[in-house]
Amino acid sequence: MRTIELSKQAGAFLRQLPGKHARQIIERLDLLAEDAEKLPSEILKGYAPMRRLRAGEYRIVFLVEGDVVQVRLIGKRNDDDVYKTLERSGRK
Repeated sequence: MRTIELSKQAGAFLRQLPGKHARQIIERLDLLAEDAEKLPSEILKGYAPMRRLRAGEYRIVFLVEGDVVQVRLIGKRNDDDVYKTLERSGRK
């Protein structure tokens, strides 16, 4: 089982969500910790090896490094803001 590390931004976003939405995301994070390769995620173009994963209405941007899953961002799925934030942060 892998360890999940949330960035400050991801943690802050998760804390401000309503309970049902937060639980959906936490369930996906638990599945990521169990076996990230089994989940239907996609590599982010221009940001490889970062990946994106759907969680209900939200998108999780993460990176797997050994036994650690680094969750960089969580944002609304139908909103490009999560990608704009990633671009502004310059994380690659």
